[in-house]
Amino acid sequence: MKASCRRKTPSDGRHGREEIKKSEELQRVVHLLKDPLSVPFKERCMLAMKNVTKTYQQGYLLRDLADIFNIINHCAERIKEHPDVHKELISVLCDLLHICRLPFLKEKNSDEVNYATTVMECLAQLGHMIKLPINDIRQQICRSISSFYSYPEARCCDVGLQQVGFSFRLKLLEQSGLVETLLTSSLLLEEKSTVRLQLLQTLQLLSSCSEVNCSLMLRVQGAQKICLNMNRDDPNGQVLFCSVQILWNLLEGVCRLEATGQLSNMDCIMSLKEGFLKVMHGSRLHDQQLRNDLLVLCTLIAENPKAPFIESGFAKLLILFATFPELKSHSPLTRSLKLSFNNEDFEMKKLLLNLVVVMSHDLAALQLFREDRLMLALMLLIRPSRVTSGDHRWTSVQLEELQIRSLSTLTTVAPLMVDDYVNCQASTTLLLLLDGPTVQDINRRDYKRTQIRYCLRLLRAMVSLENIAVNQDLCDQGAIGQMLGLLKPRHKSEYEDDEEDIVSLEIKVDAQLILSILCDNDLHKKELFGCEGVNMTVHFLKMSPMKFYNGLGHNKLMLSTVDCVWSCIVGCFTTEEMFLEKEGIFLLFDQLHSSPRPMQNVVLATLLDLCDNPKTLVHVLAWRGRHSGISAPQLLLLLWRQEESELGVRRDQHGRITDPQKPLTCVYQEQEEEDVGLLPHSAQQPSAAVIDVSENLRAKIYGLFCRLGFQDLPGLTADEYITLSIVSRYFDFKVGEVWEEISCELSAEGVHPVTPDRAILESIIQLKEETARKVAEQQDEIMQRQYAEEEQQEAAVYQQIKSNHAQEELAARSWDHHVAKTSYYTILKDCKKQQARSIESSRPRVKSSSAIFHSTQISGLQTTTFSERVKTVESTPVHLIGGPLANADLAME
Repeated sequence: MKASCRRKTPSDGRHGREEIKKSEELQRVVHLLKDPLSVPFKERCMLAMKNVTKTYQQGYLLRDLADIFNIINHCAERIKEHPDVHKELISVLCDLLHICRLPFLKEKNSDEVNYATTVMECLAQLGHMIKLPINDIRQQICRSISSFYSYPEARCCDVGLQQVGFSFRLKLLEQSGLVETLLTSSLLLEEKSTVRLQLLQTLQLLSSCSEVNCSLMLRVQGAQKICLNMNRDDPNGQVLFCSVQILWNLLEGVCRLEATGQLSNMDCIMSLKEGFLKVMHGSRLHDQQLRNDLLVLCTLIAENPKAPFIESGFAKLLILFATFPELKSHSPLTRSLKLSFNNEDFEMKKLLLNLVVVMSHDLAALQLFREDRLMLALMLLIRPSRVTSGDHRWTSVQLEELQIRSLSTLTTVAPLMVDDYVNCQASTTLLLLLDGPTVQDINRRDYKRTQIRYCLRLLRAMVSLENIAVNQDLCDQGAIGQMLGLLKPRHKSEYEDDEEDIVSLEIKVDAQLILSILCDNDLHKKELFGCEGVNMTVHFLKMSPMKFYNGLGHNKLMLSTVDCVWSCIVGCFTTEEMFLEKEGIFLLFDQLHSSPRPMQNVVLATLLDLCDNPKTLVHVLAWRGRHSGISAPQLLLLLWRQEESELGVRRDQHGRITDPQKPLTCVYQEQEEEDVGLLPHSAQQPSAAVIDVSENLRAKIYGLFCRLGFQDLPGLTADEYITLSIVSRYFDFKVGEVWEEISCELSAEGVHPVTPDRAILESIIQLKEETARKVAEQQDEIMQRQYAEEEQQEAAVYQQIKSNHAQEELAARSWDHHVAKTSYYTILKDCKKQQARSIESSRPRVKSSSAIFHSTQISGLQTTTFSERVKTVESTPVHLIGGPLANADLAME
C-alpha cells in the first residue's frame, strides 16, 4: 500500500528551527535557575524568565511543559523562602501562570497521548501552588484554571501548532486531582473573602460540568467543608451564593446520596439555618432567589431520614414560615417579615409546602405540625377569600396554584393528622369545592378540572383509612350523591369525547373508588347508591376492551367500575335486581371474555358473589359470546385451561391428568416443595397450596361451577368434559395438597406424628391419589366415548357416501334403459309386456262378479311413453269465457 505524505514547505522548515531554538533557550533558562552560582545574578535570571514569557504568549507547548513548570516551581521555592524580597519575581511568576489560562499546544495529534502524564503532573503542581501565602498568585491560579477549563477552542496559532481539545483538557483536569487539592487547601478557612470567593467560583465552574469532579470533591468531604464555611466573612452574600451553587451541583450529580450524607449532620444543618435566616428578610431579588435555592437544598437533604432538621429547630422554623401569612404569629421572625407577593415569594411558598410533604415522612414532625396549626393554614389556603396580608394578596393565578399545592400537601399530611382534619371540618370544605359542576361543565376551565382532581385524591386518601367517623361524616353530607353527579354524563356524545382525557379518567376512577369504600359492607349506603349508581356502572361496563391498551387509563377505569359493582351493588337485593334488569351479568361476562388476565380475577370474584342471588344463574346460563357464541360454562373451562397452561400444570394434549400424585400442582409449588427440606415454613407464612387458592382463577371458577352445577351443561365438548371432571374435584385435590404439605413440613422439622395421626395423614394422601386415578379413568371413558361417537359419525358419513354412489348408478342405468326403450321397438314391447305382467300380478286372484276391471291399454296410441287416458286441453282463453264457474249462456249476455 502506497503511503501518502505532505511535501515540506520552507515555512515548515523555519517553524521547526524556531521551535528547536525555543526549546534550547528554555533549557538554558532552566540550567541558569538551577545553577547555585546564578543566585547573585538576579537581573539576568529575571530577564531570562521575561523572555520565556514573551516567547510563549500563544500558550505552552506540550513538549516544553515540564521545563516550564520546573521554572515555575523554582520561582515558587524562592518566593516561599523570602516572600518580601522577591516582589519582582512574584510578578514574573504571575505572568507565567497567566499563560496557563491558554490551552496547551501540540505539534502532532500523538502529543496528547505522549504527554498526558506530564500534563497531569503539571496541573497537580499548579493546584499545590495555591498554598503559597501570596494573594496575587492565588488569584492568578484561580483565573488561569477557570480560563483553561472554559477557553474557546477556535483560535489562530502559529503554522504547525494546534490547541488541545476541550475533552482532553477536561479529562486531564479530572485525573490530575486538582479539585481535591483546591478543596484540601487551608484557603477555605481563611478570612480573605476576595481570594476565597474566587476559589469558590473556580470550584463552582469545575463542578458544574463534570460528575467526576463532583465525586472527587465528595471524596475529601467537600460538601461538608463548603457548607460549614459558607456564612463566614460574607458581607455581600457572594460566598453564600457560590457555596449554594456548588452544593446544588453536588446534590444533582450521581453521588447524591453521598452528598446528602455529608450534609446530614447537626453542624451543616445549623449552617444552612443560619444562611437561610440571613437571606430570609432580604428585599433584593438576589436574596430572594438565594433563599429559594437554599430551600431546594433543604428539601433534598430532608429526604434523608437521618438529617436532624427537627433536633436543630430548623424544621419548626420552616413550618412557621410555611403557615405565613395565613396564620398570624407572635414570633419575632414573622413579625418583621413582609412578603411582596412577587414570583420569588410565590416560589418560596410552593417550596415550603413541598418541604412539609418531605418532612411528614418523619412522624416526629407531626407534633410540630399540630403546634403550628399547619392543617388550619392549609385549609385557609383552600378557602381563598380569607387569605389576605395587609393591602397585598396573591394574584388569582398564584392563588389557584397554591390551592392545588395545598390539596396535594393535604393528600400526604391529612391521613397522618385525622383529628386535626376532623376539627377543621375539611370534608365539608372539600365537598363544597366539588359541589355544582360535573365533569362536562368543568371542561371550560382547566383549573376547575385540576381542583376536582386533587380534591378527589385527598378524599380517596382519607376514606382509604376506613375511619368510621370520617366516612360517616362524608355520607351524612351527601358525598355519595356528589360522586355520582361527577360520574353522570349529560349526553352520550359529550361523554364519548370526555373519556379520552387523562384528567377526566382519573377523576372518574377516584370517584368510583371513593364510592366503593363508602358503600362497602353497608346496606343502607348501597341503597343510596341506587338506580343512578347502577346506570353508571352499566354505562362504564359497556366500554370497548380495545381502549384498555391506549395508555390513557381506561384499564384502571374498568377495574374501578368492577370494584364499584362488587362493593356497591353486590349484597343489596334492590340494586342487584336493577343490575340484572340492565343485563349487567352479560356485560360482566363480556368483560371477562375480552379483558386482560390481571382483571379477570376481580371480575370472577364479582360474578361469584352475584351468583348468591338465584336469579343470576339464569342470566349466566343464557349468556353467549358476541362473536364466538361461546357459553358461560365453556368460557370458564377455557379460562381454567389457560390458567393451568400458564402455571405449568402437567396435562396431556386433551387436558387429562398425567400425574395422579400431583393433579393440581404447578411449577412454583414444585419449587417450594424442593426448598421445604432445606428451610421449613414459618407459622405465619402461608404455604404454596394456600397461596395458589388466592393468586389464580381456579378456586373462583370452581365456586362458580358449584353454583351452576356440574351436570346438564349443554354444548360442552369432550375436552371440556375432561376439564370439568378436574374442576368438580378441585376441592378434594386441594385438601389433599394441604395435608401433604403439612406432612412434608413435619418431616422437615423432624416431628414424628403418633401412629393414629400418621395413619390418618397417609390415608388422606392416598385418598387424594385414588381420587385422581378415578378422575383419570373417567377422563379415559370420556375419550373412549368420544372416539366411539366419532367412529359412528364416520361410519354414517361413509354409508351416506355409498348410498349416494348407488343412487347415481341406479339413475345411470335408468337413463340407459330409457334411451334403449326409445331407440328400439322390440325393447319397448318387452317393457310393455313387463308392465302388463306387473299390473296383472298386482290384481287379486279371486275375482268378484260385481267388480269392474279397467283395461290398461289405450287403443290407437302411437307414443313411446306411458300416457294417461284423459288429457285436458285449454283451447279458448280464460278471459273470454270467464273461467269454469262463469255463466255458460253467453248469447243472453
